[in-house]
Amino acid sequence: MPRFTVHVRDEWLTVPCRDLSCTVQWLGLEALKRYIKNKPDNGGIGSVQETSFYVRRCQGQGLLDADDTLEDTLEDNDFVEIVIDGDTMSPDFNPSQPGSGHLNSPYREPNEYILLDGNNLTSTDLVNLGKGLYMIKLTPEAEKKVGQSRALIENIVTENKVVYGITTGFGKFARTVIPNSKLKELQENLVRSHSAGVGKPLSPERSRMLLALRINVLAKGYSGISLDTLHQMIEAFNASCLSYVPEKGTVGASGDLAPLSHLALGLMGEGKMWSPKSGWADAKYVLEAHGLKPISLKPKEGLALINGTQMITSLGSEAVERALAIARQADIIAALTLEVLKGTTKAFDSDIHELRPHPGQKEVAFRFRSLLDSDHHPSEIAESHRFCDRVQDAYTLRCCPQVHGVVNDTIAFVKNIIDTEINSATDNPMVFAERGETISGGNFHGEYPAKALDYLAIGVHELAAISERRIERLCNPSLSELPAFLVCEGGLNSGFMIAHCTAASLVSENKVLCHPSSVDSLSTSAATEDHVSMGGWAARKALKVIEHVEQVLSIELLAACQGIEFLRPLRTTTPLEKVYDLVRSVAKPWIRDRFMAPDIEAVHRLLLDQKIWKVAHPYIEKYRMEHIPESRPVSPTAFVLDSPVSPRKRLRNECDH
Repeated sequence: MPRFTVHVRDEWLTVPCRDLSCTVQWLGLEALKRYIKNKPDNGGIGSVQETSFYVRRCQGQGLLDADDTLEDTLEDNDFVEIVIDGDTMSPDFNPSQPGSGHLNSPYREPNEYILLDGNNLTSTDLVNLGKGLYMIKLTPEAEKKVGQSRALIENIVTENKVVYGITTGFGKFARTVIPNSKLKELQENLVRSHSAGVGKPLSPERSRMLLALRINVLAKGYSGISLDTLHQMIEAFNASCLSYVPEKGTVGASGDLAPLSHLALGLMGEGKMWSPKSGWADAKYVLEAHGLKPISLKPKEGLALINGTQMITSLGSEAVERALAIARQADIIAALTLEVLKGTTKAFDSDIHELRPHPGQKEVAFRFRSLLDSDHHPSEIAESHRFCDRVQDAYTLRCCPQVHGVVNDTIAFVKNIIDTEINSATDNPMVFAERGETISGGNFHGEYPAKALDYLAIGVHELAAISERRIERLCNPSLSELPAFLVCEGGLNSGFMIAHCTAASLVSENKVLCHPSSVDSLSTSAATEDHVSMGGWAARKALKVIEHVEQVLSIELLAACQGIEFLRPLRTTTPLEKVYDLVRSVAKPWIRDRFMAPDIEAVHRLLLDQKIWKVAHPYIEKYRMEHIPESRPVSPTAFVLDSPVSPRKRLRNECDH
């Protein structure tokens, strides 16, 4: 018999329906009848028939027409909410909060799998898992290792051995031995008591990454979890049943205890959960709607689920991938600005950068050459000022290889640490089946990813700092030889005046956010955990810094394209014209003042989707192949800095400045 899960105030109700020709109005009335049935005061509702209410979906909160039939409107076990006129929203109803929203997209069930063994996952894979592009399977080797590890735990329990976290309490209670009859309760109490996070929940995408990464770590076979429980976690992931995980509450040692506990709590059928089918609802209803059973914890399994650095590392993976994307697109945007400001390409000569051969610096200079070489891609703008009398450009143009370059090298360093952490066992105690023993250690400490992500924020911020100065040069007529604020009829129109202010405000915010969190530590757990990493905040603020960088560069890209309008009919190089055309496909030229925020958001979306890179990248690689025949093409998704340097070549833009 079809049924529907209905939220009324503070309760979830299951309403069966024999006849799908019944209306949405009938469903609402039936749910209200069930709601007041066991209320001493009828829940404050007088006559059900006289109660005014409306019905909406839990997922997306779309309103339903009261006269529509259930057959035409809902699917079996859909989730809806009854909102009674005069009520505020139920305090325990949590609409989906997508966070930054950059990963949020309509969910489509994937038909491809990623095989996990705890050893080969990358940050790129993890972000794609977060986007819902793949489901998960374990390799046979991983299943074997997990089984062997669990067998050792079972032996410890059977033989009544005293082992931390398995037959004892936790932290300060490590010497308290727990009787076998209470070992299940011990693990459940651990998860419940440690689910003490606060703040808005992680977006479904980030919660999906967190769950995928925890599965990957458990698949290594050093945590002692049972294969049955791990398979239940995988089933929840593949069904996109995602726990409510508050973003705040971890100090980053012993691992990310609070967020991982919230992750485990939902899998136990407690707390809240989200799925594409239900939106936010009670976890037990979400699991049931997908034909899944709550996890029943066995000895050691609660500890296995919550000990580790997966919150820091999953958010850090997203930060690294977005940093990589914006760093390489920043080179393209800066090259376009240089064209608009009629700068020289001589500062990018390969011989200069061979004398200071940092990989990032060399690659950035190469990209500038590939985009601006007038012999290769004729530029009428460059030709128009080939014999000008300026001596040299400002640092924000001339020093892009040096400034952008170290950002690229920083990302490479951090990516190496994050990819290592993704495939590291971070549990405690570790279960060594081949040695027949468990060993307590400190792999849960988040110092590695915390320090790396603080470094990432500091490094990537510089892309915004130098971009904001280039925006100033574009908007300032005394520096640009263009109309003030890039608009005609200045005074009547303000043009990019406040867009530049927005960029300046974001750069200023970043200066505060770049203060490293990992230099702080507060003793917790009665001085048992007396040094912590504060890595959760390091990851979250790194993402915020990167988001600001993306937005500042969006403004620069809009401003540079607007500058092109004042240089027409002259054209820039072919790849940069392609970039200009792409921007103009989402944002029209600025003829007179209009609502600017949608233009910034549209260009930001181009950067998030890496469309600027995808347009220019083939030209960069074609140039590489033509000038260095033995070089191999660079994948659009690869992070390659140490590319060969082309032979010395003088570019046609030869003004000596």
